[in-house]
Amino acid sequence: MAEPQRAADPVLITDAARSYEEELAVRKRRYKIMMGMRIPCMVLAAVFYQIPWLAVSLLVISIPLPWMAVLIANDRLPRKAEDVSRYQAERRQIERREHPVIDG
Repeated sequence: MAEPQRAADPVLITDAARSYEEELAVRKRRYKIMMGMRIPCMVLAAVFYQIPWLAVSLLVISIPLPWMAVLIANDRLPRKAEDVSRYQAERRQIERREHPVIDG
């Protein structure tokens, strides 16, 4: 007996959200990345003190980063936008030919 053909992706059986631990890990990683961007911005501002517009721009960018990091870390993650692979039964068509259309 021949084995039935299997789909490349498994069939999705739930619309459940991510677990709390997984969501918390993603939020912590986002917070660390944003807060980690603040120190290099301030160091680069000190390095480029001879170019005032660049130094001030880097400092202005680094000022709201902690506030933005907290807001983004405390925000709920968006729902997963997965392409759902649900089971579709094969259905045969009754007729496959074209039917003439009479305008009149």
